[in-house]
Amino acid sequence: MKFKILAIDGGGIKGLYSSTILEHLEEKYGGSCSDYFDMLCGTSTGGIISMGLSLKIPASEISKIYSERGKEIFQKQNKCVALLRQTIWKGKHSDEPLKKILNEVFAERVIAESNNLLCIPSYSFTDARPWIFKYDHKEGGLTRDNKAKYVDVALATSAAPTYLPLSEIEMYDYKQFIDGGVWANNPSLIGLIEALTYFVGKGKAYDELQILSVSSLNNSAGKPTGLKRNRSFIQWKDDLFETSMIGQSSFTHYFLSKLHELTGIPIEYTRIPSESISAEQQHLVQLDVATTDAIHLIRGKGNDRGTLASKDTEIGKFFQSQKSYKTN
Repeated sequence: MKFKILAIDGGGIKGLYSSTILEHLEEKYGGSCSDYFDMLCGTSTGGIISMGLSLKIPASEISKIYSERGKEIFQKQNKCVALLRQTIWKGKHSDEPLKKILNEVFAERVIAESNNLLCIPSYSFTDARPWIFKYDHKEGGLTRDNKAKYVDVALATSAAPTYLPLSEIEMYDYKQFIDGGVWANNPSLIGLIEALTYFVGKGKAYDELQILSVSSLNNSAGKPTGLKRNRSFIQWKDDLFETSMIGQSSFTHYFLSKLHELTGIPIEYTRIPSESISAEQQHLVQLDVATTDAIHLIRGKGNDRGTLASKDTEIGKFFQSQKSYKTN
């Protein structure tokens, strides 16, 4: 028995890259990604994609949200105004456009309606600790999150500091949450721990573990040497949050690449990487840049990688059989 996990990185509007790749896989193998994976893990924009997939919304429809509505979520601003908002006043964007779109997509749906096990990382600012929204599975005796609304969880996992407001959820006694990317931008490790704790291993229902990890589109061109060493918050601005997200994702990838060699449990870990980004393209590959040129670039990179992924035999192994875990 193989327990299969799909894990999707965070990355704001760059989630279009991930959803486009998944479009290619759904087209190649038929059906929804939901049909092939026992657990879906996603952080921030990856959490929104994961929750959409868990309701069997086609990846192509999720991509349309990014490509057609991204400008509403991340509205273009005057550079000086954006800098002032992000550094000293309110934050860069309102979450009202995102909330409106999420309500259109998810309406009143709750986690109990998911067709898959879910692990959606966030961070409880109220409790000063990581928080993972889960489908309440019987193996863990969980009874906390099934009544939570998809919209609330989506806002909680994607509330990127300085970009979007804190998320506040009435159901959890008005706790406030921020983006799960502050600690788990690549949620593969979250899925691994959940699987080994409850589902895979000696005395458990499953013998083997397969993890398919989907990267966001990341700036990979690096920076020149000789940059100013003494930097204020304003001078760091967008680089501060994005650098930590990319670094965390890279470490998790390295950790899992080594872990499967060390554990006695059969673990297959496959990572769909970011496409390369040139120095000239960097300004278009940002968490909140949703211009026409940026959308075309992200979409194009997703199609390039999606074409490769659909021909990759290692990735094809995840689609040889449908999931076996039943939620509802």
